[in-house]
Amino acid sequence: QVQLVESGGGLVQPGGSLRLSCAASVFDLDYYAIGWVRQVPGKEREGVACITTTDGSTNYADSVKGRFSISRDNAKKTVDLQMSSLKPEDTANYYCARDRLRLRGYPPVSARDFGSWGQGTQVTVSS
Repeated sequence: QVQLVESGGGLVQPGGSLRLSCAASVFDLDYYAIGWVRQVPGKEREGVACITTTDGSTNYADSVKGRFSISRDNAKKTVDLQMSSLKPEDTANYYCARDRLRLRGYPPVSARDFGSWGQGTQVTVSS
């Protein structure tokens, strides 16, 4: 059973940057894409970014393209999300999650394509 633990959340001013990290206790890095999904209370989860662990292909939601960057370190079993030019609408609880499908072939970005969630880390963008 995979366990995902997020870290790095916090309070940041608009325009600022923050880096989230996801550490896995068991990581089928060769077989599953890993992504980040965010949720605001009362709203549906929104897929943010995803990376395959086979060739490092990435995918991003339109709302974060050009501002967020996802990366992985297979040796350390971590997946990071570098967030820049943050906006108040980026405020949410951010979850690390594993693709539901083994060897899907591409990095999904829809929240429904993920399972095995972490506990989440809160990101608040406010002045």
